[in-house]
Amino acid sequence: MSIGNTAHPPAHPAFTPVRSQTVASLNITVEQYEHNKTGAAHYHLASTNNENVFLVALRTVPQDSTGVAHILEHTALCGSQRYPVRDPFFMMLRRSLNTFMNAFTSSDWTAYPFASQNRKDFANLLDVYLDAVFFSRLDPLDFAQEGHRVEFAEPANPDSDLVFKGVVFNEMKGAMSAVGSVLWNTLCEHIFPTTTYHYNSGGDPEHIPDLSYDQLRDFYRSHYHPSNAIFMTFGDIPAAEHQAVFEARALGQFERLDERIQVPPEQRLSAPLRVAGRYAYDENGGTHRKTHIVIGWLLGQSTNLEQLLEAQLLASVLLDNSASPLQQALETTKLGQAPSPLCGLEDSMREMVFACGVEGSEAHHVEALEELVLGVLERVAREGVSHDRMEAVLHQLELHQREISGDGYPYGLQLILQALGCATHYSDPIAVLDLEPVIAGLREKIEDPLYIRQLARRLLLDNPHRVTLVMTPDMELSAQRAAAEAARLAAIKAAMDEQARAATVQLAADLIQRQQRVDDENILPKVELSDVPASLPELRYQDSTLRGMPVTTYGQGTNGLVYQQVVAPLPPLDPAHLQILPLYTHIITELGLGASDYLEAQHRQSATVGSIHAFSSLRAAVDDEQVVSGRLVLSSKALLRNAREQASLMRDTLASVRFDERARIRELINQQRARRDQSITGNGHGLAMAAACAGMSGLARLNHELSGLAGIRSLRVLDDSLQDESALAEFADTLAGLHQRALAMPRQLLVVAEDHRTADLATLAVQAWEPAQSTARSAARDGQFSLAPCRERRAQLWLTNTQVNFCARAYPTVPVQHPDAPALTVLGGFLRNGFLHRAIREQGGAYGGGASQDSGIAAFRFYSYRDPRLVQTLQDFDGAISWMLDNRHEYRALEEAILGVISSLDKPSSPAGEAKQHFHNRLFGRSHEQREQFRQRVLAVGLDDLRRVADTYLRQELASTAVITNSGQREASAALAGELGLSIEEL
Repeated sequence: MSIGNTAHPPAHPAFTPVRSQTVASLNITVEQYEHNKTGAAHYHLASTNNENVFLVALRTVPQDSTGVAHILEHTALCGSQRYPVRDPFFMMLRRSLNTFMNAFTSSDWTAYPFASQNRKDFANLLDVYLDAVFFSRLDPLDFAQEGHRVEFAEPANPDSDLVFKGVVFNEMKGAMSAVGSVLWNTLCEHIFPTTTYHYNSGGDPEHIPDLSYDQLRDFYRSHYHPSNAIFMTFGDIPAAEHQAVFEARALGQFERLDERIQVPPEQRLSAPLRVAGRYAYDENGGTHRKTHIVIGWLLGQSTNLEQLLEAQLLASVLLDNSASPLQQALETTKLGQAPSPLCGLEDSMREMVFACGVEGSEAHHVEALEELVLGVLERVAREGVSHDRMEAVLHQLELHQREISGDGYPYGLQLILQALGCATHYSDPIAVLDLEPVIAGLREKIEDPLYIRQLARRLLLDNPHRVTLVMTPDMELSAQRAAAEAARLAAIKAAMDEQARAATVQLAADLIQRQQRVDDENILPKVELSDVPASLPELRYQDSTLRGMPVTTYGQGTNGLVYQQVVAPLPPLDPAHLQILPLYTHIITELGLGASDYLEAQHRQSATVGSIHAFSSLRAAVDDEQVVSGRLVLSSKALLRNAREQASLMRDTLASVRFDERARIRELINQQRARRDQSITGNGHGLAMAAACAGMSGLARLNHELSGLAGIRSLRVLDDSLQDESALAEFADTLAGLHQRALAMPRQLLVVAEDHRTADLATLAVQAWEPAQSTARSAARDGQFSLAPCRERRAQLWLTNTQVNFCARAYPTVPVQHPDAPALTVLGGFLRNGFLHRAIREQGGAYGGGASQDSGIAAFRFYSYRDPRLVQTLQDFDGAISWMLDNRHEYRALEEAILGVISSLDKPSSPAGEAKQHFHNRLFGRSHEQREQFRQRVLAVGLDDLRRVADTYLRQELASTAVITNSGQREASAALAGELGLSIEEL
């Protein structure tokens, strides 16, 4: 339960305490303060956690799609009053032991967060962040670099063509290559006809060049003021200590600003709309079944806790899993290939949006889809939903409230972001964190069978603010946009006089000069190697054998959750079984169990566990990348009271999964194909690196074939083939055969829970597994999983639906135990910091680029992300090696690269995540001692080591290359592939 109005800790004199409230379910106390002079809000989430988090957010409400808030987020980090260097943000990334550093632009706020476990480091970062946000220099050259500019294709030749350049310009070209982004922005344009959400806050590439420097500066002056700021902190540093720094470094220099920046309520539609749009589609194969149909409703205020929880409840009842009525209808309908990626509730804006729909459809299905969706809603409004299914939804809300996450973003930052929306709209963020009383209230309300029926009718059926969007593929749109951009640039050039041409040439020269300028980094604070902890903390665990079954337990602060895994060695697999391994692990938790069909199994999962999923884990030996072992893992999490049912569900999932539900299997493959297709533009650099590395070991090849571009291509072929019933039956039989092999392998258990519960929980789990375990032991076969070695060069150009490029080049190196692995790991950061960031991002205009050693597959990889260039980027990869070998380098740069590696090695995760990671490291021979040895070797790397490993391993004759580019420019791509010696691959 929550305890309101707890005793308030002392505040700094510049701040007035407002209230303090303990949230017992999160083990935090939320303290609210107001700055006396400016009115700035400060929310401190007091915790015993030593990973302290800071965030300052500004309400940013753009009135166009020029991306002003997004470009300002980038430009503000390019130098400030006290730190007048060119790039303090990226400089601090490498002078820090941070566990998180970034900046975000949302639809109505811009935030600057960081986290660190080191107090000195936290203080350093806080100084730099406060100065960047409130005293940014906003140099026009930084605006030109980060936002947009026109430049001659040959920068010093005014007779060459003009081109648009800019980091955000290219970032958003990449972002808007993703159909999901186009869908969402188009839907918002019509659901929000009058407010800021009508516009693309990240920036539309067509409108970004309309933004002027003066408009950027004016937006900064009106929005980046303490009176419009929200400060949020988490951790064990007291609020008063933070406030002393806020006051001294920033707030004390401002007066209150009377203007109140806020988003007004949207004007409501009086009748539903149906609108049409187009998205660029450049792949071969035609546009059949490539249309997206989405229906969206504008709901109530996200800042009203009752409206928020009611919307979340209804959305979960309708879409939570495959047994939910609307989700089931969208998954099984012949009107589309799969549910739309937009399905769900968007509650981060002032007013919430509920959306549902399908992808892989045709425009003429729009009326039938509307009838299907409204028919499901009408049935829910008329018949309701069973009480046990409502309880299952509340169970999920309760579990989510209790879980201590932190495996992606730091846990404290996740809590802060959860609360930020309400704070942005001048509402109560504490209530959003303290959900237990609200969940208890909902539990009472669902006792009334009319409650969910009335919600469905009031929020959706009787709500006229509804927009149906039909987005059709257009194979001409990319060419039309390119032609329009070329015409616009030609018109700009035609209007230039000699003075304007000279100014354009001068801007390019000034920008290059600024990018090559060496700043005095010593004005920035930093941590040193002496600040690095001497060793990694070792986790306590217990290995035992209960009733013949190996069990490992970890006592961790899981806040009342239980994490269980059953782990078995991968059996020997023939090629047919190996190719479907990721599909098998995805499918087995989505099918029926025993006499229950998949709908009943889905409901059982929802009522019992927070999640259950299977995966395969394959790793190379620490001393030989060609020797690979693997494990199959079934993993789940649950509330303590459900631990027995959790273990039984896991047992039944393996023992009685039904591969006879063939129609369901076909749906799941269809959905998986849709998800994998959508992942390309968001993870293009990862896919390109996997393709470049595919010839370097058996594991690298398998990664590319299963989860890389080759895997996406194979999945498309499989999905098309499963329309044939005999092929579907054969695929189901292959899945069942793989499952029988997996069942024959001996198992072991992992249990992670509160320390005083682990012994009882281990006994309980073994009791559930005992009958199945004896079967596995008796049926276990000789032999073990292995992969054939692989060592070959690759050179590929992949064509797909993207407006930007992703480049990768890779070299075979060494596994983690090799003495050179630490130096290669440090070399990645050294090349990124010293050469690649400037060449690929600042000068080349890509959103990102870098290099890294992957000791798991013994490969060193260069990459670029959302890149306007291709050949020049590959040349920059080579240039980075020459720069390393041909120049003298400072110890400071080495120290920064080592700090970056140590920061990533020491980065904390959630209590459960740390235990699971530790357990699996030990399974694959990566003991605490081995990881400590690697860490000490990293700390001992010298400049001569970097030069030696670069010269030894990064040789041109060993390089493999892969690039991903636009399939709409086939002739140019073919010529380019010929020039670079790349084979063309199509998805």
